[in-house]
Amino acid sequence: MNLLSVLVFSPLVAGLIVLVLPASLQSRYKYVALAATILQVLLSVLVWVRFNPSLGGVNNEHTLQFAEKLSWIQLNVGGDSRLQIDYFLAIDGLSMPFLLLTSLVMFVAVLSSWEITTNLKGYFALFMLLDTAVMGVFTAMDFFLFYLFYELMLLPIYFLIGMWGGVKREYAAIKFFLYTLFGSVFMLLIMVGLYFSVQDPLTGDHTFNMVHMMNPANYVDGSLFAKFSGQLLLGIPARSLAFIVLFVAFAIKVPIVPLHTWLPDAHVEAPTPVSIVLAGILLKVGGYGVIRICYSIFPEAALGYAWWIGLIGVVSIIYGALNALAQRDLKRLVAYSSVSHMGFVLLGIASVTAEGISGAMMQMISHGFLSVMLFFLVGVIYTRVHDREIANFRGLSQLMPQYTFFIMVAFFASLGLPGFSAFIAEAFSLTGAFKSAGVNGLIPRWMALGGSVGILLSAAYLLWTLQRMFFGQLRLSGGEPWRLLLTDVTIREKIALVPLAAMALLLGILPGVVFTQINTSVLDLVKLVNP
Repeated sequence: MNLLSVLVFSPLVAGLIVLVLPASLQSRYKYVALAATILQVLLSVLVWVRFNPSLGGVNNEHTLQFAEKLSWIQLNVGGDSRLQIDYFLAIDGLSMPFLLLTSLVMFVAVLSSWEITTNLKGYFALFMLLDTAVMGVFTAMDFFLFYLFYELMLLPIYFLIGMWGGVKREYAAIKFFLYTLFGSVFMLLIMVGLYFSVQDPLTGDHTFNMVHMMNPANYVDGSLFAKFSGQLLLGIPARSLAFIVLFVAFAIKVPIVPLHTWLPDAHVEAPTPVSIVLAGILLKVGGYGVIRICYSIFPEAALGYAWWIGLIGVVSIIYGALNALAQRDLKRLVAYSSVSHMGFVLLGIASVTAEGISGAMMQMISHGFLSVMLFFLVGVIYTRVHDREIANFRGLSQLMPQYTFFIMVAFFASLGLPGFSAFIAEAFSLTGAFKSAGVNGLIPRWMALGGSVGILLSAAYLLWTLQRMFFGQLRLSGGEPWRLLLTDVTIREKIALVPLAAMALLLGILPGVVFTQINTSVLDLVKLVNP
């Protein structure tokens, strides 16, 4: 059984089923989508159980796991040369945890989609297409196939925001599309340059195989991106420029300051399920791309720009936290908190240490669960009273005690309280930053200290919001009608929230569940970048 293919394309099949079902059965669409995500969760668990963490395999095709490789596109281009693109799916420790994260997030997002009431056929078909695209990004090992899935994510998100979003949905959708497309166009140029620079060691043909792109021996002498090439483009070494272009393309997704401005707008205008996918998965695609492609294919450039990457991480941490502190809209606050928390990912990656990269991986996984939980909880209130203004609520714990419990778990976990996943993630990211300052000198200690300040700021805006909205004397700007509408969490909402809270707690108490799976691949990456 080709597990990865089933994992990737089962949502697409579900989307096609939704399209062919008649409008008279539109109440069934959500159950078709839910069944597809449940199947994904089960398959992801099976992959997790059968995964062998000792193999590693960051730059070794033979140690990649669950590999599926078929010749997909072939074209003779003259003489003995041919253009070949492979259907190549495989995973290692750097990609495997994101399969389970994606399947769980999509499951929660579909449960959240129960509130969607218009044009259900189009909505669920686009949602399933988005699911396939994201899964494809995390499993593709051919750059052309990766790029295809990466671009495929744009279309459904554009329409999901533009058609089912808020008042300024068109503006938010276009802004997201243009920001992401800007980076993708230049990524295409680098991809083509790499194709003509790398040869398959067996056939001698040029290749899009990302594993071959990581091996210096496979580069053609004198090619544009030959290892440590001295060729200049715009006065910059070709490989350094390629690294910068690819980093910017993925950093838009992370997002980093100052390329973050699409995120708050997209989150505020997007419906809750799309916000859940944006925060829980799409931001991780950016971090994953930096690790998988930028660092693995251009390791010498990664070392050369480590200081700047660390600086961008620290600026994002502090700037995002300060903006969150100033927000009045609860959803916008959570959006800016994502900018801050994803800064720890860049800080950990910049350290090029096993501790830092492990912490960055854990931060992406932890933030995936916690941001989904936060946006889901914001959606619960907004669905009931169509208001997210923090000042319009006070004393909600008296009306919604179970909801308050879940929001407290999400807030305390997000601020890095010991016992929760974010504490482990941020602690390891900072440990890697401090170690880097003392061992390889890539980033200075003041950057690690700056990251620590970000933790204090996150505690400030989260605890202040908790105090203002949930404690004290009950006061609602909507008066008695709001009191009647603000009912506690339903069974469906608990089904979505309990697994997210459990994962945040499990990864905080037993982080080895993740670290064991990723450790060998992380060590291989560190050795590749900084031998």
